[in-house]
Amino acid sequence: MTTMNYKKGIIAAVSGSFVWGILPIYWKSLVPIPSSVIIFYRIFWVGVVSFIVSWKLYGMDRIKEPLKDKKKVARLILAGVINTSNWSIYIWAVNAGYVIQTSIGYYMEPLVVCLFGILFFKERFTKFNVTAMLMALAGVVIMIINSGQIPAIALSLAITFATYAAIKKSVKLEPMVSLAYETVLLVPIALAVIIVMEINGVGAIGVGETYQYALLMLAGVATAIPLGLFALGANNLPLITLGVTQYVSPTVALLLGVFLFGEPFDIVQFIAFAVTWIGLVIFTIGEAKAGKSGKES
Repeated sequence: MTTMNYKKGIIAAVSGSFVWGILPIYWKSLVPIPSSVIIFYRIFWVGVVSFIVSWKLYGMDRIKEPLKDKKKVARLILAGVINTSNWSIYIWAVNAGYVIQTSIGYYMEPLVVCLFGILFFKERFTKFNVTAMLMALAGVVIMIINSGQIPAIALSLAITFATYAAIKKSVKLEPMVSLAYETVLLVPIALAVIIVMEINGVGAIGVGETYQYALLMLAGVATAIPLGLFALGANNLPLITLGVTQYVSPTVALLLGVFLFGEPFDIVQFIAFAVTWIGLVIFTIGEAKAGKSGKES
């Protein structure tokens, strides 16, 4: 790996994670358009944008190639449904005033991915990742005791994304081509729902301002840009380094939730957050050690 490629990878990965982190500003700018309307528009435009980009970058022959393996296509479609669920929860939570919970969910996500690797793929567990997962669990318990209820949004985001990652683990495909397949069956459904909502006056046109409708047309681009930057980073960085850069996103979202959107963030929430962060530090140290051992062996 050359120094130039490493720098390019770092810039791309951090930029992509930063864009993901500031996306709550974009989604909130669409209020009072209902979250359900935003979600269907996003599904439609992500499908359109990912197909066009895939066609321009790789050509139709590459797009058609996965059709030879029906099991792969089925896994991609299932991954798309789960990823859409993740994004739907995320968009609804942001516009309902739960940006901080989305941040906590995405902090927990790499630890849940690690847990799934141990449970379902028989991956090696170490004292580092087990300790990290126990710390994350402690953070969740603190939140439950403090609020008297399970942090459903955070857990749902972490679990759905970890499930998505587990399915994608067995599918090797360019990100945009993969995204096109993940949305291919959902696009016509989303378009039909959009048409019905707009005809009945409960869609974006009847609810939002003209500039908001124009912004809504960029939902596919808003999804594709950070994904493309992430893919560029993934191609030029070690996996451990890439994983660390992904903590930028929930950190930015947390700061937005507290300082821009004025969401409540008391001392107990801070303690739960700190415990989860300590777990992430332990997790990262363990992954770094594992990566170093792998290079030396």
